[in-house]
Amino acid sequence: MVSRRALEVATALVTGAFGVAILVSSFKAGVGWSRAGVGAGTFPCIAGTMIMAGSLWNLVRGALHAGEAVLDRERFIKVAGVFLPAAAFVAAIPLLGLHIAAGLYVFGCVAWKKRTPLPRALALGLVIPVTLYAVFDRGFQVALPRGLLGAALGF
Repeated sequence: MVSRRALEVATALVTGAFGVAILVSSFKAGVGWSRAGVGAGTFPCIAGTMIMAGSLWNLVRGALHAGEAVLDRERFIKVAGVFLPAAAFVAAIPLLGLHIAAGLYVFGCVAWKKRTPLPRALALGLVIPVTLYAVFDRGFQVALPRGLLGAALGF
């Protein structure tokens, strides 16, 4: 069982870490004014600061307010069923590239979670990477991450 306090504190720490990462990268991009105008990192710096401030606020509020258990075993399994495949998808992008990782993610979610028949799930798993390629790589001329597999295959 997870209490509301623990969930609030954990969420505030995670969002705070994102805020710090945004803030650090914004300083690398350049914050302030340059000859061309506002530096590229100025807006991300403001956004990162706001995320950190909100996270700090939620951390204090979450730590001070006790609450009932909000995540029992049954709910935890449901949350893990959504979070773990999404985390695996994100982790697979540097290895497989976004196209293939997205196809596998959709296939897995449709076949496993939705209990869709295998031929239909395979079709969706194949249509997604092709559609991503057609829309972004060809249509918008924006190359999505290819990953190590794409690099090894020469894409």
